[in-house]
Amino acid sequence: MNVTAAVINQTNAPYQLEELQLSHLQPDEVKVKVVASGICHSDEAVRVGDGPYTFPAVLGHEGAGIVEEVGSAVKGVKPGDHVVMSYAWCGHCPQCRHGHPSLCHDWIPLNEGGFRPDGSAIFSKKDGTPVANFFSQSSFATHTLTKFHNLIVLDKKMDLRLAAPLGCGLLTGAGTVFNGLKPAAGSTIAIFGTGAVGLGAMMAAKIAGCKTIVAVDIHDSRLELARSLGATHTINSKQQDALAVIKSLTQNDGVSASVDTTGQSAVMKTALDVLAIGGTLAPVAVTRHDISFNTMRDLVASSRRMIGVLMGDAVPQTSIPQLIDYHQRGLFPIEKLVKFYDFSDINQASQDSASGATIKPVLILDKSYRP
Repeated sequence: MNVTAAVINQTNAPYQLEELQLSHLQPDEVKVKVVASGICHSDEAVRVGDGPYTFPAVLGHEGAGIVEEVGSAVKGVKPGDHVVMSYAWCGHCPQCRHGHPSLCHDWIPLNEGGFRPDGSAIFSKKDGTPVANFFSQSSFATHTLTKFHNLIVLDKKMDLRLAAPLGCGLLTGAGTVFNGLKPAAGSTIAIFGTGAVGLGAMMAAKIAGCKTIVAVDIHDSRLELARSLGATHTINSKQQDALAVIKSLTQNDGVSASVDTTGQSAVMKTALDVLAIGGTLAPVAVTRHDISFNTMRDLVASSRRMIGVLMGDAVPQTSIPQLIDYHQRGLFPIEKLVKFYDFSDINQASQDSASGATIKPVLILDKSYRP
C-alpha cells in the first residue's frame, strides 16, 4: 500500500513528506495506522549526523496508533487494538529473558539496522529505492510495520496523542530513576536539563518520595514548569553556579543522585561534582561529547558511581502501563509537556524541539482520531 512518510534523504537534510510503498506484511509483523508520534532528541541526533545512519530513512520512535493487520505468527495483538510503539528486542537472549530488554544482544541491529534481518526494506520509493526504518517502527509515517515486541496494548480510553511520547523520552527519564538510580524515600536528587527526559525523571523522583528535587536549566520558563511538577528547588545555571547552590542546599553534602540529560561536557562534570559520598550519576543524553574526570578523586575517594541506563532499563510492556496509571492518578501529567503539530509541520516541530521552544512536540498524523 502507499503511505505518506517524512523522509530524510541525506544527513542534515530537512524532512520531506513523500509517498512511499509499504512492504507486504511478514508473518511476525503488525501493520499499524499511526495516529500520533512524539519527536525525540534521538531523531534529531540521527538527522544531523551525530550517529551514522543509512539514508534515505523514515525516523520516528514514539508512535501510537491502531492495529490494522497482524501477521500469521503474531499472538496477543489483534486488529483494532490501540497501541504504543517502543523499542525492539529479541525476547530470547539472556538479557531479554532476565527482564532487561534494553540490553538485548541484538538491540543495535533491531533498532538501528534500518532493514529487516533478511535485508529487505519496509519502505521503498516509487523507483524502488529502499528506505531505511528506525527502531523497527518508523512512526513518522501514516502507516508502518512493526514487531510484537515493540507494542504495548492500551485501554482505548487512553488518548493516543498523549500516550505516544511514552515510547522513548518519558520512559527513559522515569525509568532512569525507577530502575537505574532507585532513590530511597527522603533522598536528594539533581536533574540537569528539563526537557522531556529530565521532567520525566523529575516526576518519577517525586513519585519515589525524594525529599529534595533540584532542577537545573537555562530557560526560566522550563524551570517554572519544573516547579509546578514537583521540583523543590530550581537553578538557572546561566545566572547561578549550580555546584555552589546545590552544595549550599545540602549543607555541603551534595545530592544522593543526579541525572544529566544535556550531554554537554561541562554540565556532565558538574552533575558528577554535585554528588554526595556514595552518590550516583546517570548521564543519559544522546551526545557526541565526552567527560573528563579523575577516577580516584571524583569516584573512588567518595565511593561515587556513574551508570549507563539505556531506555530507562525499562520493560515497555510493564513500565508504560505503570506510567499511564500514574498519569490517570494525576502524578505524571503528560499534557503539561506536549504541544500538538500537524504532520505537515514536522520541520517546525523539529526546530521547536531542538531550540527548547517546545518540550515535547507531538505530530498528529490522523486528524480524524478522537479518544
